[in-house]
Amino acid sequence: MRVVFLGTPGFALPSLRTLLKSRYEVAAVFTQPDRPSGRGQRLQPPPVKLLALENNIPVYQPEKIRDEENRAIFEQLRTDFIAVAAFGQILPAWLLRAAGVATVNVHASLLPRYRGAAPIIWALLNGDTVAGVTTMLMDEHLDTGPILLKSELPLSDTTTAGELECRLADAGAGLLIETLDGLRSGTVHPVPQDDTQATLAPRIKKEMARINWTKNARDVHNMVRAFNPWPLAFSDLYDQRFQILGSFPEAGCAGQSIPGTFLGFAQDGIRVQCGGGTVLDLLQVQPTSKRPVTGREFAIGARLKPNEVIFGIAETRR
Repeated sequence: MRVVFLGTPGFALPSLRTLLKSRYEVAAVFTQPDRPSGRGQRLQPPPVKLLALENNIPVYQPEKIRDEENRAIFEQLRTDFIAVAAFGQILPAWLLRAAGVATVNVHASLLPRYRGAAPIIWALLNGDTVAGVTTMLMDEHLDTGPILLKSELPLSDTTTAGELECRLADAGAGLLIETLDGLRSGTVHPVPQDDTQATLAPRIKKEMARINWTKNARDVHNMVRAFNPWPLAFSDLYDQRFQILGSFPEAGCAGQSIPGTFLGFAQDGIRVQCGGGTVLDLLQVQPTSKRPVTGREFAIGARLKPNEVIFGIAETRR
């Protein structure tokens, strides 16, 4: 059976790879246009485009998928399934009906939780202990279509967004094939979502990664891992941006210093006062225009003094 695949970033790659190795014929790939990237702002192709071209699959990159000129392309493709994984555009009604059997989406959450563009980051920000991936039939709204299959994954205290994305991408690839097979055989049936249980996962803005040191150490730690690898949790240190790549909250309460105070050394990091008497160990950091180092290495090089407020008080009030 024929499949048209819609996807753009690295998250979509395992799904496309798995389809290419399966019994399904990938008739075409739709992905976002090449975008400027890097210091030189040179046009860079999406990862999905590169994989499709390596396998001699026709690639289409419409600026707007809903433009009428794309309708004729889908009609000519005569596809049985449309498979979508992080494509990045809202699909029009005519496209959703273009598949002979179904239009299926791979979404990186356990729907109806975390509908939206950034489900992985929001799951970690909220300190969830379980994440997952869902396949669903697509409708004209944002991640509201009937659920087909789900797969759950446990989360540790140290799981980052980058690590979780890789795990969910692989899980979603397997679930996609299982879903298509089940729809073909009639063993998978759509189940409407319970809208009363829905939560949203809106798009992330860089400024959201600024740390408020009056927050509990656990909440700050969840920010550090949720915003790794992008946009990276940060604070202002001596009027310069200071990114935090790795952290871990110390057990229990430890001290009542001003939030943002350097309390001393941890094993490989530095201890920083957070709100409510809690303490966070900063394990890996990256000062502006410098390479990543351990918190201890940074503190020694910067000659930090215990009980010094290193993160501005004004910043904690944001």
